[in-house]
Amino acid sequence: MYQGDAEILFPARVIPLLRHLRGAEWQQLVDEVTRLPQDSLGVQAFTLMMIRLDGCLTCHADSYRAMRGCTLCAQQAVARFKGSDHDLILAYEAARADMSAWQQTGAVPPGEQPPPEEE
Repeated sequence: MYQGDAEILFPARVIPLLRHLRGAEWQQLVDEVTRLPQDSLGVQAFTLMMIRLDGCLTCHADSYRAMRGCTLCAQQAVARFKGSDHDLILAYEAARADMSAWQQTGAVPPGEQPPPEEE
């Protein structure tokens, strides 16, 4: 089955479609990130935050999430998030710090290290 909206990881094109799902603080973040160039640290950090929130790394072609597509998956993840808008802002700031560290030093966050290779 092919879903035209399914991609390997969260696509930045979906960011503006998440604006209306939360309160003012979230809407302000989405507005700020939407105004940034696609290759900016802010867009990359938002994308990383959504990859973590959506569970993109465990999604595969025949999963329910993939069959629904990235837009619906992301909207559902944001709408069902149990924390506050401020918690999402903190997740964004953590992703931004992780992206900045990775760009400066190549350091991958410990929780996202690939599994060791088997010999």
